[in-house]
Amino acid sequence: MSLKFLILDMIKIMEFQLLSINSTEIYMVVLLDWISLMFMSFVLFISSMVINYSEEYMLGDMYIKRFIYLVCMFVLSMVLLIISPNLISILLGWDGLGLVSYCLVIYYQNFKSYNAGMLTALSNRIGDVALLVAIAWMMNYGSWNYIFYLSIMKEDFFMQVVAFLVLLAAFTKSAQIPFSSWLPAAMAAPTPVSSLVHSSTLVTAGVYLLIRFYECLSSSVLLLGLFISSLTMFMAGLAANFEMDLKKIIALSTLSQLGLMISIIFMGGVNMAFFHLLMHALFKALLFMCAGVIIHNYMNNQDIRYMGGLVYKMPLTCVMFNISNLSLCGFPFLAGFYSKDLILEIMSLNILNIYIYMIFYLSTGLTMMYTIRLMYYTMIGGYMFMSVNMISDSSFKMLFSMMGLLVMVIFGGSVIMWLMFSLPYFICLPLFMKLMALLVTLLGGALGYEVSKFFVSYKLNSFYFYKISMFLSSMWNMPFFSTFGVNFYPIWLGRIIFKSMDQGWSEFLGAQGLYLGIKHMSKFSQVLFYNNLKICMILFVLYIYFLFYIIYSYSL
Repeated sequence: MSLKFLILDMIKIMEFQLLSINSTEIYMVVLLDWISLMFMSFVLFISSMVINYSEEYMLGDMYIKRFIYLVCMFVLSMVLLIISPNLISILLGWDGLGLVSYCLVIYYQNFKSYNAGMLTALSNRIGDVALLVAIAWMMNYGSWNYIFYLSIMKEDFFMQVVAFLVLLAAFTKSAQIPFSSWLPAAMAAPTPVSSLVHSSTLVTAGVYLLIRFYECLSSSVLLLGLFISSLTMFMAGLAANFEMDLKKIIALSTLSQLGLMISIIFMGGVNMAFFHLLMHALFKALLFMCAGVIIHNYMNNQDIRYMGGLVYKMPLTCVMFNISNLSLCGFPFLAGFYSKDLILEIMSLNILNIYIYMIFYLSTGLTMMYTIRLMYYTMIGGYMFMSVNMISDSSFKMLFSMMGLLVMVIFGGSVIMWLMFSLPYFICLPLFMKLMALLVTLLGGALGYEVSKFFVSYKLNSFYFYKISMFLSSMWNMPFFSTFGVNFYPIWLGRIIFKSMDQGWSEFLGAQGLYLGIKHMSKFSQVLFYNNLKICMILFVLYIYFLFYIIYSYSL
């Protein structure tokens, strides 16, 4: 259907009346065009492979049915978000993704999972609130069907506010700076969930929203977004080179690719960003599935320093792992090459400034660097785990799911490119600029290999090196800001204010002070009235005297 819509350049908007009371009518609006249909087909294809894979991966789990139901709800929320041209129904899908992702992240129910789930839920909540405020601002147009107003109302102040709010929502969902810390934390979820979340559902929702709202983004918003997303791309690539957790390395790689997609959207290449989104979904799902098989065989150990020599033990998984890794790096004629190379060449064709040019190529080099490092630690070298082991390519169901994705990773890029772009891109660049992507990739690969070998050979116990690596691997201290920054220091400050104000000065001068003052006065009065009747009578006579004196003076 998406191909038919693409060739005929067709859009269908369907309205289903849900409710009609007096003159109030509630419609469910569905938008079908080639973008939504193609994205939906990719989401459903990947999720079917993931669910098939989960049956084997979660075999020992008592509540596997609940897990499958949650994954299905997750996919359903994403589909609802994709087909919505209306902010209300987008919010339903958006909130559904946030809620179900929380349930999946805390699935293993331990302390780490609860922390990660809370961080994920609260970070995404900021975006949900931004969308709610955007809904309120859309009231100015009389309808929430944003698709009718985007291009016409581009210069309108209300639409610019809505655009900024949508940008904020997209940045929280796609984990751009300063909301990046939840993405690696969400790795506490089971690996099939990570495969789904990081390929085609949760994190891509923000990119998809920006693709839909691109027409109403003003130039200042575009420049701000470009700066932040390019910085995220660089930061994630740098962090992945210092990380030791297998799943977190792949998560940071996702973050880097999201930065690339959003950067190219802000530079005007909406179709290219969508194309890279689809390609990335394929190879990232496969990458996580391979990582899941490796973790399974390593008895749930995720540290790459314990791995090595896997190419002899599980050759089939390693072949798929390497193919998806090379696709991620943009190896010629795999899926990632067609989108990534195209993005880099288009960026080189209309260079915005030297910062953008440098950071794009540096990030590409870093991608190759952490990929080669990952291959070095897992494939090459000696076996670092237990001497007695049962590591093998055993499970047929998991391998079948991975094989289905492997075919798409190898052939998908060229096929989708021939379908999506009616005319082939012919990009003329000077020889050095044309070869720049290849040179940077090769340089990054060589550097990654040498650095890995160096780190394995020598123990670097320098205090300063440890501090620098900690700073870089923790994404420029972002997890500390996201947890301690919003949690520890406000509570600490609150305690001081509570002790000095609530239980200090305000008590001394306010209610408690007033109460004590009145109590002392009444006690004094009681002493007078109970113990000395003479004083009481004198006071009474004086009172009567003053009363008569006042009446007499007034009468004169």
